[in-house]
Amino acid sequence: MVNSRRSRRGAAVALSVALAAGGLACGQAAVRAQTAVIALDLPAQPLDQALNTLAARTGLQVIFPTALAEGRRAPALRGSYSAPQALDRLLEGSGLEARMTAPNRYTIVRRGEDAGGDARMLQPVVVRGAALDPTTEGTGSYAAQASNTSTRLNLSVRETPQSVSVITRQRMDDQGLTQLADVVDNTPGLVMNIAGNRGSDTSPIYARGFQVENYQVDGVNQVYSGYKSIFQTADMAPYDRVEVIRGANGLMSGVGAPGATINLIRKRPTREFQARASVETGSWDLYRTEADLSSPLNEAGTVRGRLVAAWQKNGSYLERLQERSKTLYGIVEADLGPDTLATLGFLFQNQDATGHSRSGLPMFYADGGRTDWARSKSSAADWAYSRRHNQTWFASLEHRFDNDWKIKGTLEHSVYRYDEVLGYAGGGNPDRATGAGVNLWAGRWAGKPVQNSLDVYATGPFALLGREHELVVGATVSRTRDETSPYGLWFRTLPGWSADIDNIHTWNGRTPGAPDNPATGDTVNRENLTSAYATARFKPTDRLSLIIGGRVTSWENIKDTHYYNGKEDHVDRHESDKLTPYAGIVYDLSDEWSVYASYTDIFKPQNNQDASGNYLDPLLGRSYEVGAKGELLDGGLNVSAALFRVQQDNFAVAIPDVKAPDGSQAYESVSGTTTRGIDLEASGEVLPNWQVSASFTRSLAQDRDHVTLNTYVPQNTVKLFTSYRWPGIGHGLTVGGGVRWQSRAYTKLKDPQKQDRIIEQDAYAVVDLMARYQIGRNVSARLNVYNVFDTDYHPDSGSTYYGAPRSFRLGLDMRF
Repeated sequence: MVNSRRSRRGAAVALSVALAAGGLACGQAAVRAQTAVIALDLPAQPLDQALNTLAARTGLQVIFPTALAEGRRAPALRGSYSAPQALDRLLEGSGLEARMTAPNRYTIVRRGEDAGGDARMLQPVVVRGAALDPTTEGTGSYAAQASNTSTRLNLSVRETPQSVSVITRQRMDDQGLTQLADVVDNTPGLVMNIAGNRGSDTSPIYARGFQVENYQVDGVNQVYSGYKSIFQTADMAPYDRVEVIRGANGLMSGVGAPGATINLIRKRPTREFQARASVETGSWDLYRTEADLSSPLNEAGTVRGRLVAAWQKNGSYLERLQERSKTLYGIVEADLGPDTLATLGFLFQNQDATGHSRSGLPMFYADGGRTDWARSKSSAADWAYSRRHNQTWFASLEHRFDNDWKIKGTLEHSVYRYDEVLGYAGGGNPDRATGAGVNLWAGRWAGKPVQNSLDVYATGPFALLGREHELVVGATVSRTRDETSPYGLWFRTLPGWSADIDNIHTWNGRTPGAPDNPATGDTVNRENLTSAYATARFKPTDRLSLIIGGRVTSWENIKDTHYYNGKEDHVDRHESDKLTPYAGIVYDLSDEWSVYASYTDIFKPQNNQDASGNYLDPLLGRSYEVGAKGELLDGGLNVSAALFRVQQDNFAVAIPDVKAPDGSQAYESVSGTTTRGIDLEASGEVLPNWQVSASFTRSLAQDRDHVTLNTYVPQNTVKLFTSYRWPGIGHGLTVGGGVRWQSRAYTKLKDPQKQDRIIEQDAYAVVDLMARYQIGRNVSARLNVYNVFDTDYHPDSGSTYYGAPRSFRLGLDMRF
């Protein structure tokens, strides 16, 4: 943040750049900020811009008159440094030096000059502390400094009393994680149970044994419970990082399950010019290109813009499947004054697929024996498709006051368009010899939910009993409206059309052709969410933090359907003034280690239906977590260990082989369920140039009789990825690899003879490798190989759908 004032005599402007860890008054935090080693990659640029960027990345306060910076340039800075070391390097050859005038505060003076005299003559503004910068782009690290997804307080990961994982920009670039599904596969504690093509409604994400249904973009909730799966379809090119809070997050979500909240954080414009372009090719005719341009838009740099574009087309290891995606993201920031920031932006994303399927082929032959399909065999008809398009416009206004308080309002308008024509060979059981006996499940759903949301909050310090504390107060209003039409679903509701496949062994996906499936009515689905919240972080001592908060939420879902045959259907569900309390405590054992405990309630309306078509009552419960966290190796490595326990009522459990009247899976409510488990994670730089992300998660969900629930979700997962950069080999060589392991999972099904069968997926591991070579200063080549040992596995034990076999991606990156 840059502030400037002119003296009455026209003295030079004094710039102050301040971005420091929460609680700058705490001397321990200042020491950590100065000794922490971080990876930096700063281009040669004007000195004032370099100092501004360094302050934002490290938390230093830097005070200097503009007259000293004018006409001076800072050298490029690449490598790992502490903040004072980096400051000294930027000043090399300038005739200037940095003098420490207070913990974590430096004043720039001419070499040999008194630090206080020049600063007093030029009347520098009073430097105000700000939060750690959570931006991960350009840090080169697998660890993040801060996250506010859990409480809206800008806390370091160690100061947050919940399990937090951040997939940084460097991690996404190293592993080639271009889609949200790729990020999920590599995020600690998350499991994607894929029963059909990614992007279908049969690819739910689970955390701690529960389906993940809370999605945010820049902290703004994506509210449309009619079809949550549309939020899984996202290209990662526009995003700086993905923050994942495991456990209940009702304080920030209003309503939510106890699994996790996924928060996608968009890239922001940079104060210095930068550009990146990449091209990529890979297995199954994959072609991808990205462009990312960021620059000041005026000479003073008070207006900045960024534009990101991505395009991809690819085939698949599955026959007939073809995918296309287009992404365009733009954002402009303007400093309306020293303390006021305005933002305006848009995001367009299109994800299209043909030959799209919701499931694998039948599990059993007609005689009850297990089928064994080739990995490339698809259940999709060639006319089946999926189209998911999103257009989002957003604007925000942020102002900082002299007392260190900040207020921010964000307005967002999102339009999601989805259209999915279904046709997949998941019905019946084939004869071993003739291949007859299989039928298509067919249908269509389409809609255009439009969400308008307003999020306003204020945060800042306050004094109580002689100590400084922090407070956040906010409110959120969201209105979603979907005007759509019901269509026929499944072969029994499509008269005059034969769903039979003559021979599944030789089937090419073309017969039978698509059924005539006109709309049968008009539906208006409205979902409204209104909530207000407050969170306070009390600091009774330097080492102890108490976080107390609560959110009051009102929710309603009104759905009206008028069928062309004269039938009317009205659904009105609402919950008013539901309080979700939150409490957390963090105690610093030392400058590096802390222990914590947290508690929150769970409240979530459910869209699951029972066998009669009635909606289940809202999910209720309590979530507890205790753990320890560390910021090791001068803050370069985050480590954590947590024990959690969740108690729930009205928990939805799928009833095997039973459908609701609309053809969806039928569920029953189970009360007295308990989930318990452990989370272990480490991420960051363990040695210079050596990045690591490692995690182990175990969760066990049982009913009141100690019967295991959700057996199709693995209880144990291990995720590891590491990379090492050799700067001395050519212009730099980075190699890395990782493994994703999960334990046994199983599903209970009935075979054609109506006998109960247990279908297992044994424990398996998938190994990935990467390499990147810096051809020149601005050009690098990279190679990613996935599933190196070509492991055979089913991501969902209840489906014959296979995970992807061995594949590769080869890319060329250019940076300017």
